[in-house]
Amino acid sequence: MTVDRDGAAHVAVPGTKLTGEATQLVRDTTSELIYHHSRRVYFFGSLQGRNRDLSFDPELLYLGALFHDLGLNTAFHNSGRRFEVDSADEARRFLTSHGVPEDSVRRVWTAIALHTTPGIPEFMEPEVALVTAGVEYDVLGIGYADISAADRAEILALHPRPDFKRRILRAFHEGIRSKPQTTFGNVKADVLEHFEPGFERGDFVRTILDSPWEE
Repeated sequence: MTVDRDGAAHVAVPGTKLTGEATQLVRDTTSELIYHHSRRVYFFGSLQGRNRDLSFDPELLYLGALFHDLGLNTAFHNSGRRFEVDSADEARRFLTSHGVPEDSVRRVWTAIALHTTPGIPEFMEPEVALVTAGVEYDVLGIGYADISAADRAEILALHPRPDFKRRILRAFHEGIRSKPQTTFGNVKADVLEHFEPGFERGDFVRTILDSPWEE
């Protein structure tokens, strides 16, 4: 196994056996789209960490970024769980099998599980906050001007994003269309509303009013 030691925009990929094996696993089991996106999340998250003067563990951030969308794979389409949880559980299995300490496993699991839940990760451990920051940068363009055009160009030269907006939306749709109930109360309901004719998102108010309680 060749250990991954590349980098871009003055951000290095941690050159450990653990990250090398994780990289190979994700390359073997996900699409090119998800692989490149996940790696960009690491680079953008790292740069945002520098901008925010956060002290973080690059290896844990890399692992969180790398595994964060694994739950979109076909193998999980009928799991009945949120794809974020499937992704986090796969990361936990991988890390546990490699003897990673429980606190580190917990950080990676939490970073992945919460990466589509805005308003919470930013107040948690840096690795949790920065996986979300990397996702928000690459998918939503949040904080776009925080990273220089030169750094963006260097990262995109290593991990290009042709037609990324449409392709990532299709990947989200394919990953969750068979378990629409898992989008209740989270941003992925917007994806199904866009792509699935007749989709009705869960209504929190109606859930309360229609509960079995008399009052």
